[in-house]
Amino acid sequence: MTSERRWALVLVAPAVIILVGVALYPVASAMWLSLHRSILVFHEQRFIGLGNYAFLVGDSRFWGALRNTSYFAVVAVAVELALGLAIALLLDAATPGRGLLRASVLIPWAVPTVVSAKLWAWLYNPDYGLVTRLLPVHDVNFLGMPGWAMHAAILVDVWKTTPFVALLLLAGLQTIPRDLYRAAAVDGASPARTFLSITLPLLRPTIVVTLVFRTLDAFRVFDAVFVLTDGGPANTTETLSIYAYKTLMRMGDFGYGSALSVATFACVMLISLGYVRLVGVGVAR
Repeated sequence: MTSERRWALVLVAPAVIILVGVALYPVASAMWLSLHRSILVFHEQRFIGLGNYAFLVGDSRFWGALRNTSYFAVVAVAVELALGLAIALLLDAATPGRGLLRASVLIPWAVPTVVSAKLWAWLYNPDYGLVTRLLPVHDVNFLGMPGWAMHAAILVDVWKTTPFVALLLLAGLQTIPRDLYRAAAVDGASPARTFLSITLPLLRPTIVVTLVFRTLDAFRVFDAVFVLTDGGPANTTETLSIYAYKTLMRMGDFGYGSALSVATFACVMLISLGYVRLVGVGVAR
């Protein structure tokens, strides 16, 4: 047994070393840097303890970025889940050309995020954008008006990521035994009743996993919003990741930028723990 444990440690050691180097060390380094006032331009580097976090609590821009990020994540994930479930049900049905339809649905997901965001920025252009031209009123600036910019960014994320959600849900639908649907049909159950009593309960684990992936990814959104609006107009689309990036790279304040990154990491961890608790409740039931 001792020999087996030693071999187990030897086999696990490379993975542990990689995990420490790739994940734990950067996080610990950012936490340590967040305890300093580190401004590159002024060559200032001194330990201030929790001073950055004290400033963060009273930073209205941080709370605005947190609201924007939360709103983006909640709305985008909800829409993607609803559309993804509808598409997954369509792809799961035995219809002609199902293979071609599955391949075509994945096209938006295959396009790099920066490319798709730039494409949509052209479509939203108030002068020559196709989306603007299709509207009866042509003076709408989707990316330049505070009331429209966030929802324009959400639409881009929905267009880009809904195929991924549909693919995950389709995989869950494929695991449901077809005999259950045949039995429901013999008993005279309606399609709505079958969906509510068979499909939805058996698909719940897959839905939870999909929500975990998409919520964590949406909460860390950066590239799509950065390309579309750069956090504007008037910071109405500025997310936590964009605020941290601007503080770190444009202002050169590595101490407070690291504190913002740690705060974002803490929010992601809280979301993860919430989903873990939700999964645990589901398993207990």
